[in-house]
Amino acid sequence: MEAYLAEIDRVIQQGPYQDTWESLQQYHVPRWYEDIKLGIFIHWGVFSVPAFCDEWYSRKMYIQDNICYQHHVETYGPHTEFGYKDFIPMFKAEHFDPEAWVRLFKEAGAQYMIPVAEHHDGFQMYASDLSHWNAAEMGPHRDVLGELTAEAAKAGLINGASSHRVEHWFFMGPGRLFPSDIHEPLQRGDLYWPSVYRDAPNYDKYSEPLPSQEFLEDWLCRCCEIVDKYHPRIIYFDWWIMHSAVQPYLRKFAAYYYNRAAERGVEVVINYKHDAFAFGSAVVDVERGQFADVKPYVWQTDTSVARNSWCYTVGNDYKSPTQILYDLVDIVSKNGRLLLNIGPKADGTIPDEDASILRAIGKWLRTNGEAIYGAKVWRKSMEGPTAITEGQFTDKKDKSFTHEDFRFTVANGSIYAICMNMDGHDSVTIKSLAESPDARKPDFCGIIRDVQVLGSDVKPVWRQDASGLHVQTEPVTHENPVVFKIIL
Repeated sequence: MEAYLAEIDRVIQQGPYQDTWESLQQYHVPRWYEDIKLGIFIHWGVFSVPAFCDEWYSRKMYIQDNICYQHHVETYGPHTEFGYKDFIPMFKAEHFDPEAWVRLFKEAGAQYMIPVAEHHDGFQMYASDLSHWNAAEMGPHRDVLGELTAEAAKAGLINGASSHRVEHWFFMGPGRLFPSDIHEPLQRGDLYWPSVYRDAPNYDKYSEPLPSQEFLEDWLCRCCEIVDKYHPRIIYFDWWIMHSAVQPYLRKFAAYYYNRAAERGVEVVINYKHDAFAFGSAVVDVERGQFADVKPYVWQTDTSVARNSWCYTVGNDYKSPTQILYDLVDIVSKNGRLLLNIGPKADGTIPDEDASILRAIGKWLRTNGEAIYGAKVWRKSMEGPTAITEGQFTDKKDKSFTHEDFRFTVANGSIYAICMNMDGHDSVTIKSLAESPDARKPDFCGIIRDVQVLGSDVKPVWRQDASGLHVQTEPVTHENPVVFKIIL
């Protein structure tokens, strides 16, 4: 690790980026990232074996008043006899087929893919020189990230990777409060190391005990190892990189990643939350939520096909494809992109529910994708009575749109007016496209040549007046968004 740290410093020193926010704010978001709109997130790991509660099982099973603790004891026995590490031999991934996975992602219309390289549990899903607790040496005995990266390249998907490693500092610390397997001697490279117990909120910035220098250097090297071995075009970070003690190492990583990309002649992206980065030095991510209004900067939402969990669990509470399409359309109209998560089973199969949702999204995109892929924002992103609740973790409740709710994008010399829910209607009025009586006013003054309904063979009847663009078409009998192409 000492040699690696020296190499990291060397790469930073030679530039063009230095490990300061002043330098990192010279970064520009790549054009290719502006154009992509849909990605696939993959939460798969040892936590997929118990398939209970959610992907935080490795922490919750050691919290004595948590339902996962009780479930663990009743199902697997005392923690001294069966700890989290004992799930690893059960994580066989015997049906893991990366080619089939990527084929499904392409069928869903995805343009990029971000597998979780290391989650909070500390088990690496790739071949590592820094710890033996990884999927190439244990469990599946396969370099999961490497295999998926190779298949993505063949299929033309942009490859990414996510690291949730920094939370491992405290993630399994509750196991130290009672007799468990976490009391064994721990040193760097062990699965459970360091398992520091801390009584602090999850979203703190200054709490103690601070992560140690040894842990933070290990974190930095693990992140850089992913960059050097797999050349991800996108790196996604979970929340705790915002902690004050992490910040110097975070700047080092960003400078290293951007400099390595410059060496290879490619452009890359970092996703972050909670103002962990100086604004403009990476791309903002909103977890399980979105912005209420259009933004002048590109951003991302990450959410899952299931409301209750990021990983596969028995009895997942799945969203409908329509609800996910609502989010996709709304997010794209506001200069965002959607990173949609699935949770494969421990054996490597993708659950039927996940696959069905992805295929339904892909079917809609094959008809309406020209309004999404490569689209830009219009002067207005939306009209209609239904408001969007802004912020994180707002996706638990279904959204109810009407035939008066529209989202707008522009591409191909046209405006796309996307009616969010036209079910039961055969006509709409798009108020934002009203004929302006005075061309000097900043309302819509364009000349409409024609109107089409994507996916329909019926030529709509339309007229424009001071109250809006009125379009009559065939009756709609579904709740999926309907796209009107306004040819100028």
